[in-house]
Amino acid sequence: MQRLKSLLFSGIALCICCAATLAQAQTTLTIATVDNGDMIRMQRLAERFTAAFPDIVLNWIILDENVLRQRVTTDIATGGGQFDIVTIGTFEAPIWAGRGWLLPLADMPDGYDVDDIMPAIREALSVEGTLYAAPFNGESAFTMYRTDLFEQAGLEMPAAPSWEFIKQAAAALSGKNSDVYGICLRGKPGWGENMALLTAMANAYGARWFDMDWRPRIDSEAWSRALNDYVSLLSEYGPPDAISNGFSETLELFQRGQCAIWIDATVAASFLIDPEESRVAGKVGFALAPDAGLGKRSNWLWSWALAISATSEHQDAAKRFVAWATSREYIELVAKEEGWANVPPGTRMSLYETQAYLDAAPFAAMTLASIQAADPARPCVDEVPYKGIQYVDIPEFPGIGTAVGERFGKALTGEIPTEEALKNAQWVTGKVIQRARRVRDEPPDRRSTEETSDTE
Repeated sequence: MQRLKSLLFSGIALCICCAATLAQAQTTLTIATVDNGDMIRMQRLAERFTAAFPDIVLNWIILDENVLRQRVTTDIATGGGQFDIVTIGTFEAPIWAGRGWLLPLADMPDGYDVDDIMPAIREALSVEGTLYAAPFNGESAFTMYRTDLFEQAGLEMPAAPSWEFIKQAAAALSGKNSDVYGICLRGKPGWGENMALLTAMANAYGARWFDMDWRPRIDSEAWSRALNDYVSLLSEYGPPDAISNGFSETLELFQRGQCAIWIDATVAASFLIDPEESRVAGKVGFALAPDAGLGKRSNWLWSWALAISATSEHQDAAKRFVAWATSREYIELVAKEEGWANVPPGTRMSLYETQAYLDAAPFAAMTLASIQAADPARPCVDEVPYKGIQYVDIPEFPGIGTAVGERFGKALTGEIPTEEALKNAQWVTGKVIQRARRVRDEPPDRRSTEETSDTE
């Protein structure tokens, strides 16, 4: 009996020891990501990854776009170490990589095929040829519209519309159906929300943020025309309380059948044609983003990408997950589980050579054309000292863009006139740039001024 007890206690101790060893062997990766449909799908499918790598546990932090940017920026900049993997974009990747905040992704696993990533997307996420964030999806912007409503109104959407046509169509469609708005656009303030659309729109109107001497040019006639058209479109033909609507909220409005026209990210397209999510599936058409007759369209270049914090203590495990989630194999997994139309778009050239995808995604050709037409190196009609179509690639821009977005939001709600909003935007932008010591007699050297602004 004593021997039996001894064996029993030994067995229990062995089990406890094994459990403790297993717990110690497991690695927990904390992933901060945005609450859009593609990322939520990734979270759902990630059980396939953990099944293949049972030693890795995934802890998800899903956040609204504005909140995500604030929390991730604060954590990464201070070396807080809260996140192993962060979802960032083409704005953050080169700036953060240059400051040593991100792990270079120079040695991805065999078969990852970095060269298959779209050149424009790969370049935007790289520094001196080294990738620092792996693109999960890529996008430009284009026009989405209700084909049934256009047909009923006797309208035909051009393949390459102008903002003048968009205004006319929104007016014609507004009010024909009591629960459908003539146009829906982002109204929620934020440098990546209302200002993404407004900056791209202003580019098409001939506006620019800065001249070649880094002097703000928001008080220009071009900015005035763009902002006034934006405010009048939403005020006269858009949904009430448009200031509450960012990308996600506007997507839901369109899916419910409440928008006749929407100009926004190309990644929205798959969610609009999905009959399980969209009431207007089969009634959606796609066209290029509008222009204003000056040779620039209101489309941009962006990628939500996965990057690894340089302070992460689990960099090898993190790289395994990033490689899995941004691979061709993941695209094929989504196609198998959700259908080809729902795979993450805009990152790999091989996707646009896959006939099954082209057959399932009526927006594929227009998405590819929009991405390839976007030129972050030449965002404006006039020459500018910065890159970026819907943003300016300087560290100060999130603060500037958010402040200006708040003022333009007040113009949208009628709290202040558009002229006052533009004057305020010019003032605050000038103050920030002066503080960053960018305004000089000669055009500033980008690297030296960024380093100066970081230490002052």
